Formats: sequence, C-alpha cells, structure tokens
Amino acid sequence: AEILSQMETAEVLAISEALETDDLADMMQQLPETVMHELLRSMDHQNRERVEKVLSYPEDTAGGLMNTDTITIRPDITVEAALRYLRRHDELPEMTDSLFVVSRKGSYIGSLPLTRMLVSDPSSTVREMMVTDKPPIAANMEDTKVAQLFEQEDLVSAPVVDEKNQLLGRITIDDVVDVIREDADHSLMSM
Repeated sequence: AEILSQMETAEVLAISEALETDDLADMMQQLPETVMHELLRSMDHQNRERVEKVLSYPEDTAGGLMNTDTITIRPDITVEAALRYLRRHDELPEMTDSLFVVSRKGSYIGSLPLTRMLVSDPSSTVREMMVTDKPPIAANMEDTKVAQLFEQEDLVSAPVVDEKNQLLGRITIDDVVDVIREDADHSLMSM
C-alpha cells in the first residue's frame, strides 16, 4: 500500500490492467482514498463499473471475492450456437469450467459445464443440457462459508448473485485458496 501510494496514477493504472477485477479491488482498498478515486476516474466506463461492483461488497464476502469476468448464454440457443459464440473469443477467462445461463434480464438460471457441452448433441438446446441443481452463491455469504462450499462440492468456479438473483460475477478456486491461506495464517499467528 505504501509503495502504491507513492507511485504516479498512470503507473498504478498500468499495473492494474493485468489484474483480474477481484485482485484489482483488493489492491485499491489498500490505497489512500484520493488515489483510489483518481484511479477509478482514469479507467474506462466498463472497467470502472466492474470494480465499483466488487468494491461495494465487504472484502470478506462472496461479493468481495468475486470476479466479474464471466461468459453468459441464453437457455433457448443450441449447443452449436454456444460453441460458435465461444470460438469468437480470443481466449476464455481463467478457470472457466462452465458457462452461466441467464435470462434476458440477467437473472441466473443455471450453468452449462464445458465438459457436458463438448459431448452433447449440437442441435440440443442449452436449456436441455444445463445444470440447475447447484444453487448460486449469495453475494453477502461470508468468505469462510464460500470456502467450505467449494471444498464440499469440489468446485472450480461458482456463480455469484444478488438478492434479486441477478448474476454479478463468479468466484474461482484461486480466490478460495487465498481465503483458506489467510485463515490458516491467522490461526497459526493466534497460536
């Protein structure tokens, strides 16, 4: 935090471009408020919205852990159309193991694991192939409960929703490992 606060905003912005939204939000919480606001003002509209969304949740909640970089699809398209859509991307966000199925209004409906998608009949619809039995994570869930859920369900990533079931982002296993490590460090220091 001390080093970042002494850097020029342009330098901090250059460093921040390589970070995922959740890591950027963590870094920004360490900055003095004036530097944080200056950094937010210098971002493009889309990135600023994403970071502000993560910053609006406490650091120790699912909303504070989440990353807003997700790939969403509609339930009424075919698997073939979803595959064509994926091929248009230069690359997928890291740790992408599922696509999130949302309604036209952005409500979370379910997920489509990439492994299921690859072995499905291309003419079947996403609705037929998606998984709906795994509920999304509430944005206000405590990070320790998120870690327990990831451990119990062997998750790689999971969707995060608000109280209206609107998809906000996703949590990936690398973020959960950080939570587990922090808890272990805290326990060790307490001993």
